[in-house]
Amino acid sequence: MFTTRRMRRVLAVAAASGATVLALAGCAGGGTGGGSEAAYDPDEEVTLTFTWWGNDDRAQRYQKLIDAFEAEHPNITIEGTFTDFPSYWEKRQTEAAGGGLPDVWQFSDSYLREYAEPGLLLDLDTVGEYIDVDAFDDGLRATGQLEGVQYSLPTGYSAWAMFLNDGLVEQAGVEPYEGGTSFDGYADWMAEVTEATGGAVYGGTDLTQRIQNFENVLRAEGKNLYTEEGELGFTEKDLRDFWDSGAEAREGVVVPQQRLEEISPKSGFGANLTASEASWSNFLGGYLADSGAEHVTLVAPPTADPDAKDLYRQAGLQVAIAADTEHPEAAALWLDYVVNSEEAGEIFGTTLGFPASETKLAGTTLEGVDAQVADYLESVADRLGEAPPVPVVGYGSLEQTFWDLGKSIGLGALSVDDAVDQFFTEAKVILG
Repeated sequence: MFTTRRMRRVLAVAAASGATVLALAGCAGGGTGGGSEAAYDPDEEVTLTFTWWGNDDRAQRYQKLIDAFEAEHPNITIEGTFTDFPSYWEKRQTEAAGGGLPDVWQFSDSYLREYAEPGLLLDLDTVGEYIDVDAFDDGLRATGQLEGVQYSLPTGYSAWAMFLNDGLVEQAGVEPYEGGTSFDGYADWMAEVTEATGGAVYGGTDLTQRIQNFENVLRAEGKNLYTEEGELGFTEKDLRDFWDSGAEAREGVVVPQQRLEEISPKSGFGANLTASEASWSNFLGGYLADSGAEHVTLVAPPTADPDAKDLYRQAGLQVAIAADTEHPEAAALWLDYVVNSEEAGEIFGTTLGFPASETKLAGTTLEGVDAQVADYLESVADRLGEAPPVPVVGYGSLEQTFWDLGKSIGLGALSVDDAVDQFFTEAKVILG
């Protein structure tokens, strides 16, 4: 249900019907926010398209939230769809080119510049009467801002973590990875697991495939993936050294890339092929659902410098509204429900990140999985530094390129030198 503050705001706006004109400066085509010039009409039948990326567990949770929202707003129908992460952004790019983005969509700060600068996202201030932005602290609210304009809001925040399948570790007969060691220390632990199981279960997945692990190495050196000026923050040597650092582990320690290709879109960890995997802390619920494991533990990922502030509060999973939506007020009500409602906190817990909104957090019972995530975030508090700059235009494409090249290295289809050349060649094109 609405909090009292949210209900008062919506009632006040409804009473002023016809008084609100929503003008969207700079949106695609130069029009107003979806062409609407009236306040929200609770009697108007509205259908909104909504989409997200994720697995079946996330889809089931979203459907519960949609059902709860529609019960409160019987005049609004939410048509929800989802897909995996890479396919998701390919489809959004096609829709953006054709002018058909969903009314409301799960968003990522990695694409903020790419979609906000051309005017494809609604300025949320134009529907501010329907969204409680005050429920977020300044730092988290700013993750959805570009040049002072609020284009999206976070569902929650996460920190990079290492996941352990406790059952598989126990079966291997090795001590659990303690977390926070050097990268070599973690590689040694993976080798111990792989050797103990005879390769039935591998210690982990090649860390050098994920740009987030590279980011942590750079941050330990006082660098970032990109600069405030929109340029890469690392050199060819930095990237070459990082990919080369995984060469020994790729020789029989980590799960072979060919095995991962066969089980895609599940990860090695989700398919019980690996005893560990690095990812964002909010993946805990999804990993449990995919793997069927009785218990998964979160520990600090390896670090290049134990005193570094290499981790940060990542509020990349956000929600945005298309600039050309025909129903900006109804879309704003749904966005507010996703990021702010106590129902969202109750249904999602920490699976969309630790709740960024105080009202959503109020609905979250921090027990079980959610308590684990909360405890993990507290355990790495000393490693949390400032968030990196707003991602450069094309960062999402660069992240996917990094991952694809890392997989090619793992398949033996590409040398590290060639992969570095290809990455920087594409980066020059993307960054201009």
